[in-house]
Amino acid sequence: MIVEFGYGEGVQTVQIPDGNLQAVLTANPMEHARRGEEAVRYALANPIGDIPLRRKVRPGQRVAILVSDISRPVPSYEILPPLLEELFAAGCRAEDVTVVFGLGSHRAHTPRERERLVGSEVYSRVRCVDSDPEDCVRMGVTDCGTPVDITRVVAQADFRICTGNIEFHYFAGYSGGAKALMPGVSTPEAIQANHRMMIRPEARAGKLEGNPIREDIEQAGRIVGLDYLVNVVLDEHKHIVYAVAGDVVRAHRVGCAYLDKMYRKPIRQRADIVLVSQGGAPKDANLYQTQKALDNAKHAVKKGGTIILIGACQEGLGSGVFAEWLTEAPTAHSLIERVHRDFQLGGHKAAAIAMVLEDASIDLVSEMDESLVRSIFLNPQPSAQAAFDRAMEKYGACATVIAMPFGGATLPIAEQQEDQS
Repeated sequence: MIVEFGYGEGVQTVQIPDGNLQAVLTANPMEHARRGEEAVRYALANPIGDIPLRRKVRPGQRVAILVSDISRPVPSYEILPPLLEELFAAGCRAEDVTVVFGLGSHRAHTPRERERLVGSEVYSRVRCVDSDPEDCVRMGVTDCGTPVDITRVVAQADFRICTGNIEFHYFAGYSGGAKALMPGVSTPEAIQANHRMMIRPEARAGKLEGNPIREDIEQAGRIVGLDYLVNVVLDEHKHIVYAVAGDVVRAHRVGCAYLDKMYRKPIRQRADIVLVSQGGAPKDANLYQTQKALDNAKHAVKKGGTIILIGACQEGLGSGVFAEWLTEAPTAHSLIERVHRDFQLGGHKAAAIAMVLEDASIDLVSEMDESLVRSIFLNPQPSAQAAFDRAMEKYGACATVIAMPFGGATLPIAEQQEDQS
C-alpha cells in the first residue's frame, strides 16, 4: 500500500507491504451535519450551557475576542464573521471590539499575517492586535501558584470570548477552551508556571479530569472571567466540520467528545515501526511544532521500536530555548534531568523528545542539516521511503507498521492502555 504524508507544501510517499501494515490511523468515518461558517452559525444559535451571545453581551461593552496565532491551523476567517454578526446584532459597535492574537511564547505577526488570519473584511472593520507579554495585568494566582498575568487589552475588557480549535494536546489533554487565555495571552513566566506540571503522569493527551495542566488553565479562566466560547473541530484537511459555543467549560467538553469520535484510535497492539507526520504546512514549519505529532506517535510504538518523523522543518528547530537545550545537551537523558530541576518554556519540548527516546529511536525526514539532526540525538534520513526501508532491514520481514499521516490529530490508544485509563 502507498501511504502519503504531508511534508511542507508537498508530500512524501511510502510503499508499505500490506502484510506488515497494521493500521493507517486517520479520522474515523463520520457524517458531519454542517461545515465551515454554517457549523459556526449553528453553534451560536444553539449554545451549550449558556444563552445566545446576542442576548448576553450588552451595547457599550469593550469586547475582546481571543484568536489563535499563525502557528495554529485555525480558520479564524470563518469563525469571526458569524461571531461578529452576533455582536453587532446585540448592538455592539465595531470600535468596541478588539481581536487579540494569542502569541503565547511565539513571535509577533506582520500586519499582512494578521489580515490573512482573520480575512480582509474583518481586518478592515475591527481592531486586530497581538497579545503583548510586556504589557500585562496580574489578575490573581491559581491554587498551583500560577500567576494569572493577562495582556492588558484582554484584562481590561468587559466581555471576553475565547475561540480556537480542539485537538489532542500532549499534556493539556486537549487544546481549546480556556487555553486561548492561558497560555494564549499570558506572560512567559505564567506559562512556565503552568507547563512545569507536564512531567506529572496525569498530564497527558486525551485526559481532562484530574489533569493538573487543564485544571490550572480553567482556574485561570475563572479568575479572569471568560464570558463565552466558540471552538471548532477540524478534519485532516483543516476544514471546520463541527463547532460549539456557549459556556467555556461545558461547550469545550462537548467539543472534546466529538473530537474523540473522530480521532481517538484504538489499536490492537503497538508496532515496531511508526511513520508519522503533522500533515504538512503550517504545522511542520519547525521541529518545535512537529514534535506534537511525535508525542502522539509514542503511544503507538513498541519499546525498542522506531518512529519515523516526517516534517519539512524548513525553519529549523524553532524556539530559541528549545534549540539551546537540544544543541547543548551532552545526552538525551540529561534533558529529562534538566527539566525536573530547571523548567523552562521551550526546554520542556526538548525534554519531551528525550522522553520518547527513552523507549524508541527517532528517524527524522526533514530539510535540516544532517549534522544538526545527529547532534540532537535523532537519525537523519533523506526520504520517508529510505527511512522505512532501513527500518524494515532492522526489524526484519515480519516487522509491524503503523502509519499516522495526521499525527498531531490522531491519538492511538493500545487496548492494554485503554483498560488502564
